[in-house]
Amino acid sequence: MHPSLTLEKRISAELASYDGQMSVYADDLKGNTVMIGPDELFETASTIKTYILACLFDQAERGEASLDDMLTYREEHFINGSGLFRELSFGTAMKVKDVATLMIIISDNIATNMMIEYLGQDTINTCIQKLGCTNTVLHNPIDFDKYDRLGTTTPRDYAGMFVRLAKGELISPAASAQMREIFRRQHYNSTLTRHFPQYFLDSEDTGEEELIYVASKSGSMNACRNDGGIVHTPYGEYVIVIMNKNFSDPIYHDGHPAMEFGARVSRMILDQYLALEGRLTL
Repeated sequence: MHPSLTLEKRISAELASYDGQMSVYADDLKGNTVMIGPDELFETASTIKTYILACLFDQAERGEASLDDMLTYREEHFINGSGLFRELSFGTAMKVKDVATLMIIISDNIATNMMIEYLGQDTINTCIQKLGCTNTVLHNPIDFDKYDRLGTTTPRDYAGMFVRLAKGELISPAASAQMREIFRRQHYNSTLTRHFPQYFLDSEDTGEEELIYVASKSGSMNACRNDGGIVHTPYGEYVIVIMNKNFSDPIYHDGHPAMEFGARVSRMILDQYLALEGRLTL
């Protein structure tokens, strides 16, 4: 490959007609990165839930919290938005780990606020800073009637969480293994995998071992469309983060330009990684 034909340049060319602003961060875990606007600030939307999960496991390892504690869903917890809790009866009780799992895999907003209440917003922000994510802040609990923003972060900070997770270094090897399994069960990864070869994603129908999978967490609000996580392939794993803002369409729908252009960029990075057999650059 000619040295001037960089993946960053190819991505920038792909985004020339995009009505919005996209930042990209990819790391092949072998010392090679692809970065476009890595330190740009973005609204987190539900990607803040990744940081909350890490804080939970940090506090559990310190003995300041327990994955087996019970949390009760109360009337004052109710808010609109995604999730399962809003369909359940007040008084429903679940273990902390189960509440945190719902927070990630179906992006349950009520579960998220229950976790913020359980851990404490100040504790979460202190933990985020200790993890080295110096440009990430949880500003408020989720309440669309009271607050305009939830959190802020950067692609570099968010990618750093998944790089550490992929290496088994997010809190501890044991905590990383548990969190990784939760992220792998996350339901909303259509941006990262939308244009991936379906054959390699679907082990149930093909009967073959699942060759490509993701462990990720996405997030969407009027102001942003974000996704990021670990992509597992036959050649190893890489981390990818895609964040979007300043687009003209505020409505959430499957064909949103941010999701479509994000999916194209994700496929470009996958193709490069596979073509170079486990690297992003020569």
